[in-house]
Order: sequence, then structure tokens, then C-alpha cells
Amino acid sequence: MLRMAVCAALLLSVSAAQTSTTQSEPPQFGAASIHPTETKELDGPSGCLTTIGLMRCTNVTLKRCIVGAYRVGPDRVVGGPDWINTDRFQITARSDQAAGDKRLMAMLQTLLADRFKLVLHPESRPRDAMVLQVARNGPKLEAADGAHTSWRNMHDHLEATSVTMGDFAEILSRNLNLPVVDRTGLTGSFSFTLRWDPDNTEALQHDEAAAALRPEMSKAISRQLGLTLTSQKMPVEILVIDHAEKPSEN
Repeated sequence: MLRMAVCAALLLSVSAAQTSTTQSEPPQFGAASIHPTETKELDGPSGCLTTIGLMRCTNVTLKRCIVGAYRVGPDRVVGGPDWINTDRFQITARSDQAAGDKRLMAMLQTLLADRFKLVLHPESRPRDAMVLQVARNGPKLEAADGAHTSWRNMHDHLEATSVTMGDFAEILSRNLNLPVVDRTGLTGSFSFTLRWDPDNTEALQHDEAAAALRPEMSKAISRQLGLTLTSQKMPVEILVIDHAEKPSEN
């Protein structure tokens, strides 16, 4: 009986160690395909679409993937070889289990490290940023009804469903090409549609378009959501690329 008890204890110990190891492993896709974009498709649309358990990226650069995977604005990704901004790829990746957008982006981080040999590290540097706060008369936001978090970030409007203010700050960071810090103090999730006038910014280069959009976006947020968006210099965490390689084809 004593020997059986000892064996049982050893089995439990091994099982616990295996569970701990599994939990510490980074999330990853069950299957993924990466190919260079064909020349005839380089002028086509670019971006990533996600559904439950599936991610499709069309005509995207490695930098665009990093921005999505780590949920930061493009201004917060620096370093790396020149091709991360120019070479474009087609990526299709599936999860073995149901996974929402945030889980898929964590899996994308693992995929980039595995297939692009991406290595990066965070650094805190003083940068221009924008601060999101509640306006004097209070917010004009509708609490979400528990729906799945999603958003459609279009040229002249944002359709947000069940997003937190942290999510909203991340979306604004990408649109405005500046870090946006959430200081609203608002908890929970909200659903809203935000509309703005792009004022022909699509004819400008990315950095110029983002700069031109900031005052218009600030007015729209104040008028429609009861929030303020103001400029401020502060320490901001950026991602520095230490190494990246072009992936081998599948």
C-alpha cells in the first residue's frame, strides 16, 4: 500500500509539472500559411480580418503585423531592416480552438517569432502623446450589453461594439499615429459609432494625414462621446526590433 501511495504521489507531481509547462507555453495557431504577395496584387487592398479562430492578412508588411499583434501604433515600432516596411505578405492562420481577436493577436506574436524570427524589446522614451479623458459635462456613452468585442475602423467612422476605453485608446493610436493613453477612469465596455470628416487626408502621406486628422478627431470625440483628447509629452513604451528574417515559403 505504501508503494502504491508513493507511485500515486509521483504521478500527481509529474502531472502538475506538465500542466504548469503547458500553461507557460505561448499561444499558437494550429496551422498557418505565409506567402509573399504576388506582384500583380501589390496595389490591392491591405489589412487583416479576424473571425472566431481565424485570421486572414492580405498584402501586409511585417511592421503592419507587429502593430496588430502588439496593439500599438506604428510610431511605437522602431528599428529592424528596411524590408519590414516594404515587403508584403499573405497570411492565413487558424486556431485549433475558438479564439477571439485578442487571443488571435497573442497567437500572431508567436507566429512572428517563429516564422519571421522576430526579436524585439520594450523601451521607455519621452514622446509626444495624446491623453483621453472624460469631458467636464460627463461622457455620452452607451454601456455594452455583453456582446462580443468588435470594431470596424473605416476611413470616416468607427463602429465599436463592446469595447473598453483601453481598446478605444489603442484604435486611436493607430489612426492618429501617436500613443493615446486612457485616463478616463471608465470601466466596463461601451458600444458607439464615431464619425469624423477625413478632409481629403487620403491624398496625404501617412504621417501628414494622421497629423491633419488629430484636431478633427478631437472635436468629434468631444461632441459625440463627451470625452477629450489632448496632446502631452510623456514617457512612452516603444518596441525596438532587434532581429527579423524573411520567412521561408510554405
